[in-house]
Amino acid sequence: MHDFNVPASASKEERYELLYRQAQALVDGESDAIANMANIAAMIHTTIEPLWTGFYRVVGDELVLGPFQGPLACSRIKYGRGVCGTAWERGETIVVEDVEKFPGHIACSSLSRSEIVVPVWCDNQIVAVLDIDSRKLAAFDEVDRVWLERIVALL
Repeated sequence: MHDFNVPASASKEERYELLYRQAQALVDGESDAIANMANIAAMIHTTIEPLWTGFYRVVGDELVLGPFQGPLACSRIKYGRGVCGTAWERGETIVVEDVEKFPGHIACSSLSRSEIVVPVWCDNQIVAVLDIDSRKLAAFDEVDRVWLERIVALL
């Protein structure tokens, strides 16, 4: 068993650096993608304490809910719909400071105020997206984008 607690006194960069190293150790030797997604979602959720942290897996022409931490979520999202479907369509991370200003935002929870969605790539195609929602406006920035892209690259 690993201790994945990150000190509360750590800076955002330090927290992510430690989280990255811990995620690296966790996925090393574990070949099951679902197990790795579940543990990474739990680690991120515990470390940055957002409203919701989870993965949507690409299944055919839609995203299907995968491992997550937090309240109930939408089960399926169409390609190009909402922040998750748009990140999948564009093939890039999307940071949304205010979800109410994002055209076509899918409100799985009325408590969600900002969001970041990071595509998970495998063999030059997107196989999933990491979705993180926050209760706070503008909760995510370039630091989050860079480190979360590094973390999902471990999958």
